[in-house]
Amino acid sequence: MNRAIAILGVGNLLRSDDGVGPQAAQALSLAPPPGSRVADVGTDFLSAIPFLEAAQRVLIIDAVHGGRAPGAIYDLRESELAPRSGPLAAHALTLLDVRDLMAPGSSWPEIRILGVEPAVLDYGLQLSPPVAAALRRIMALTYEIVAVWCDRTELACTREE
Repeated sequence: MNRAIAILGVGNLLRSDDGVGPQAAQALSLAPPPGSRVADVGTDFLSAIPFLEAAQRVLIIDAVHGGRAPGAIYDLRESELAPRSGPLAAHALTLLDVRDLMAPGSSWPEIRILGVEPAVLDYGLQLSPPVAAALRRIMALTYEIVAVWCDRTELACTREE
């Protein structure tokens, strides 16, 4: 079933804090916000195309290099990434580039990015302490953002049985 809202975790689970997006998606998939579809797309951006084509709004969760302290959270809109000034989410930018690969006539959804400043990008499966702490806040923000999207629009935001 198509969902009005897609939540996409982006990043590499094998590179410590770069795995914050996939870890968030895996946790959110256990209890997705009503009206949303959650996917861990990792670094396989082509697998995100069906979610982008089906959704009206997309929340991307990713590691973001913006120069703030590790664990800092960024709440960005696509327009903030387009000029490539300020904080840059390498995966989100690449994911946004798949627009050119979507089916002709596909509408592009509203994009919002929740990013976390990484501390460690070496090979490893664990998040650093500041990013692990930020993950809890990212989860809460995700539910808040989806609730606002559902309240201010006519999106179908009911929980599937």
